[in-house]
Amino acid sequence: MVYILNSKISHFGDTKYEIIVYSHTMNDLDIKRIKELLSTPKKIAIVSHRNPDGDAYGSSLALYHYLLKLGHNVTVVSPNDCPGFLKWLPSQENIVVFDENFEKGKIILEEADIVFTLDFNALHRVGDQMQNILENINPVYIMIDHHQQPDDYANYMYSDPSVASTCELIYHFLEKMEALQSIDLTIASCLYTGIVTDTGSFKYQATTSKTHHIVANLIDIGVDQTKIHNRLYDTNSFNRLQLLGMALSNLKVLREYKTAYITISQQELNSFDFKKGDTEGFVNYGLSIEGIVFAVIFIEDQKQGIIKMSLRSKGEFSVNDFARNHFNGGGHVNAAGGRSHLTLQETVKQFLEIVPNYKNDLENSYEA
Repeated sequence: MVYILNSKISHFGDTKYEIIVYSHTMNDLDIKRIKELLSTPKKIAIVSHRNPDGDAYGSSLALYHYLLKLGHNVTVVSPNDCPGFLKWLPSQENIVVFDENFEKGKIILEEADIVFTLDFNALHRVGDQMQNILENINPVYIMIDHHQQPDDYANYMYSDPSVASTCELIYHFLEKMEALQSIDLTIASCLYTGIVTDTGSFKYQATTSKTHHIVANLIDIGVDQTKIHNRLYDTNSFNRLQLLGMALSNLKVLREYKTAYITISQQELNSFDFKKGDTEGFVNYGLSIEGIVFAVIFIEDQKQGIIKMSLRSKGEFSVNDFARNHFNGGGHVNAAGGRSHLTLQETVKQFLEIVPNYKNDLENSYEA
């Protein structure tokens, strides 16, 4: 069942167009059929997006532990590995990392009766090799996600861009399945991790009273929010702090366009012994500058042959639209990702040529 959440008029240059945001909810018949599917043991794969974050792994492992309780043969398959600050998550060590174990991952996906895709809504988000497999197998696909503009590949879709995290949707999914009593401390800790990371510790606009009610219930179950926060945010290597200093020295501000951006080259990453996750949150320093409503970080990744981009905004300026229109990406209104196959310098040049087209939108996006 599809609902229109909201619509607004936006502009690109002199062109005016309407943006409509849709929600795909699971109705009673969908839930009944999923319950029937899960009533007998199945081979189930849970797939997260490439470069997994706290919400991707939190939702995947929460669902994993729930499905194990139902007696299913369940495996989480991740396109690549997670950052070190997520390694503590319960049963993270059981996740099959596709990049590191292609044959095993391929067999799991090909033999799956059901594939859950969590925290992404377009198959290209898993990378070319896994995408090719997913497009050529025929399981029952169940999508649970909170990003805008989902692709139409799933048999059952639970998609709500107004919700702050996929972990929050997993909680609602369990509620629809009449399975909230299955949430133990392990599942609760996974759900809390995804909620706290994707809400920016509850500061983002999508955080609602429902979010806080869910978190209150998870804390009542026994979640130690202080310990989880410390594991996620309060452990830094010396090299990461040195890399942050270098990134901030590269920070540029475009006052006329209320925009800031950071560049990090592969050579700069290597000089500080870069580990996955080390640049997490760097883009927010640009957004924290007084008067800035749009911030971007450009990170060179020679292994993949791309420039990775993280985009953040305040107010109504949609980095989801900006990333989709120009940099092969997408996400949410105020947080998105993108990529470029140009060089770092060429990508920044392209960005600087595009930004002036959005001057009016940036000026009117946000009032402190």
